[in-house]
Amino acid sequence: MLYLEYFQHHPMTAIAVVLIISLLVGSFLNVVIYRLPLMMYRDWKQQVEEFDESELPKLPTAERFNLATPNSSCPHCGHKIRPWENIPVVSYLLQRGRCSSCQQPISLRYPLVEAVTALLSALVIYQLGFTIAGLVAVAFTWVLVALTLIDADHKLLPDSLTLPLLWAALIANYFGLFADFGDAFWGAIAGYLALWSVYWLFKLLTGKEGMGYGDFKLLAFLGAWMGWQALPLILILSAGVGAILGVAMIVLSKRDSQTTIPFGPYLACAGYIALLWGDTITQHYLQFAGLN
Repeated sequence: MLYLEYFQHHPMTAIAVVLIISLLVGSFLNVVIYRLPLMMYRDWKQQVEEFDESELPKLPTAERFNLATPNSSCPHCGHKIRPWENIPVVSYLLQRGRCSSCQQPISLRYPLVEAVTALLSALVIYQLGFTIAGLVAVAFTWVLVALTLIDADHKLLPDSLTLPLLWAALIANYFGLFADFGDAFWGAIAGYLALWSVYWLFKLLTGKEGMGYGDFKLLAFLGAWMGWQALPLILILSAGVGAILGVAMIVLSKRDSQTTIPFGPYLACAGYIALLWGDTITQHYLQFAGLN
């Protein structure tokens, strides 16, 4: 493909293009992060109402609500966001972080999601190059950003994101983009079973649920993406980061030690690190341990 050859010979141009596109995608991810859980809650509520309508009160029909409708608006005054007010990062800076109508502050989180999505995507292209594998990895990174923040907000990893990721990773590796298909196949199985086993062992010992099924599916995706060989590193990184940040959150925010902490963000971060620097980390560890 000519455009691939052009961008491969002009890597800085490729990074700039991905950076700009990812800024726009980051703006859309803000919508996904906010609306997808609400869409799921509405769907669950409707299913409950349909289960036994005779015993439940009739609720008024809600307005159409999905990722495209209604248009984004200010949560304070309801002002409809106009196209020129929705330019990633730029609009936030020009409006000085405030709604153009009511002048109430706009959460800094929105431009941060856009900027982080762009930077993570550009870093993928910098490491993997402007290739089919690099572009697929960028798309996976976008979904990981959405999953990370949805899980952080709601302790929820939607099947509508995790399952398509899993199948997409297996299809990509059918063509050997990231790993041998056999390694990816067993990586998906091993990833799911690893956390599934921990879940049931913890539940049998304590009678409590230690994690959700979404975590199993997310690790299955990471195994399908990078092969079963990457799973030990991903688990070590996610457990280590999770333990450090979990203790820090308990100490700094004075939370109860029984407070549940979502594991999905740590898995997503660990998977991203393993993709870009997994081989380097493993090699340094083996050298440090005297095994290489």
